[in-house]
Amino acid sequence: MRLPSTFCAVVLWIVTVCVTGCSGYSSVRITRPKAKAESLSGAVLRKALGDPRKEPELQIGRLLNAASLASDKLRRNPKNNQARRDYNFAIGRIFEVIHEAGLEPWKQPIKCPGKDGPWTFSIKTDGDPTHDPSLFRILPADRFEFNGSLVKQRTVKQGIGAPMVASSKPGLDFTKKDRFIMGQNVYYGLTVLIRFDGQRCTAVSYDPLQVENVQFAGHSFPLAADFTAAIGLALAELKPRRTELERMFRPDQFAGTSRLARLQPYEAHKIPILCIHGLGDSQATWAPLIESLRGDPVIRQHYQFWFYTYPTGFPYPLMAAGLRKELDDMTARYPGHKKFVVLGHSMGGMIARELITDSGMKLWNAYFDVPPQELKVSPEGRSILENTLIFNHRSDISRVVFLSASLGGSDVAVGFFGRLGKKIMGNSTAILGDMDDTMKAVKAAKPANTGEPILAMPNSLDALDPDNRFLTTINNIPPTPGIPYHSIIADRGKGGNLDKTKPVSTDGLVPYWSSHIDGAQSELIVPSGHWSNQNPQAIAEVRRILLSHIGRKAGPVAPSVSEPQNLNTNELQLPAGAPRILD
Repeated sequence: MRLPSTFCAVVLWIVTVCVTGCSGYSSVRITRPKAKAESLSGAVLRKALGDPRKEPELQIGRLLNAASLASDKLRRNPKNNQARRDYNFAIGRIFEVIHEAGLEPWKQPIKCPGKDGPWTFSIKTDGDPTHDPSLFRILPADRFEFNGSLVKQRTVKQGIGAPMVASSKPGLDFTKKDRFIMGQNVYYGLTVLIRFDGQRCTAVSYDPLQVENVQFAGHSFPLAADFTAAIGLALAELKPRRTELERMFRPDQFAGTSRLARLQPYEAHKIPILCIHGLGDSQATWAPLIESLRGDPVIRQHYQFWFYTYPTGFPYPLMAAGLRKELDDMTARYPGHKKFVVLGHSMGGMIARELITDSGMKLWNAYFDVPPQELKVSPEGRSILENTLIFNHRSDISRVVFLSASLGGSDVAVGFFGRLGKKIMGNSTAILGDMDDTMKAVKAAKPANTGEPILAMPNSLDALDPDNRFLTTINNIPPTPGIPYHSIIADRGKGGNLDKTKPVSTDGLVPYWSSHIDGAQSELIVPSGHWSNQNPQAIAEVRRILLSHIGRKAGPVAPSVSEPQNLNTNELQLPAGAPRILD
């Protein structure tokens, strides 16, 4: 029976509000930062910005006058913070003028009137076609103010240079240039310096995830950075929440869109951190954790962030098989890469569980009475089933961190909202790529635990049923020895029993008994709802684990700062971790 569209819309709204809340991920407000005339260079800046004439070359020339003056002051006194701020501010305004006037100084230098003669201004490029400035909007990060559930803190690093956001221009698809790039649209943080050689001046960009310090005006300075602006702008402009729900409730429309991608240029010496999101989410929900961890110079030095995104309406064992294929392809592209550290949230933790498991034939035998070669489906369908039910642990995984992982399923999946969600989601019509293959596999499967025959392929909510045979079977297979794993479990503060005796400890969606996994090197309960991957104490615990992984101890984060919006501070205040109940 097909439900009326209005009813489905109402149910979708109810599920969305009850499960995820209604706050937006990010919204952006464009500002016009003002210069303070606290110095001579500041006074020059104010005059440049206040000039009513619109000639961009004149504006850039006056801004270069201010930047040159501030640069000279820094040469004489590298601790002159006002001169450093004036210098950074002037560069930001220059790039605003370039953007608004449509200038292209990376193609040929432009002449700008200056105090001591005309400036010759150019932008240096590295020759990489994916870094071609003509493909991007390059704007100063200080013009963006963000508000939203995923950008509550702004993580910045004080230093020399103007932090920028380079965002790809509309209509481009960067995945055609680089399969593992972050997405069709690219948003990335850069830091720009302008170097003076007489009346010639050149803008040079640096990646703050690769460069910590730079030589400037005869001294070494920390490179300034804004680790929030690029992510905040991407969330505000791409609005991923809409597609998250579509990929959950209409997964068939997104078949074949699962992908493994990196959030930064690949560096062979850095350990990849693989973030796997949960049901109804996307890589966007990792934003607070990534922003915060990038504020740690040790993390920046040793790690790089990757993510796996997938249509969450499909059953997670099928998506885990897709991830294994993506990891194989990644190794072919980057042979010799460091082993992954995996962070799995919610259903993403269930996928991560498969990465450290040798299934043997146990899962296959739980579904079928005949071996794979005797199942009467096409070779393509048989291959999909074998890859989904028969697998080995990944030798390229070195550690796993589970965050609110629904390893044992959730009673919510079989409750009122779960049943409504299943009606909206339906069943995947051709999960094996062919409808006939799908129905043949369904008919060949053993009856359910209740004795009832299987009538259709499962969806992701079916896979979260605590009595689901895949769950009950894999949870009786111990993780492969030699790969350490950790568990971070959320509790809303109401407490409760750790087993199934009511009332149970829960994060609102997943109870403790589901998230707990025997053999974890550490287990930490944090006061949080289900999205523990956004909880400050959980993020601090992930940082501790990552530092321990490379033989470091967690200490204060410096010199980066994580600061509330519109506030100035020089320290990152990490919350005290909740006591570990298993360590």
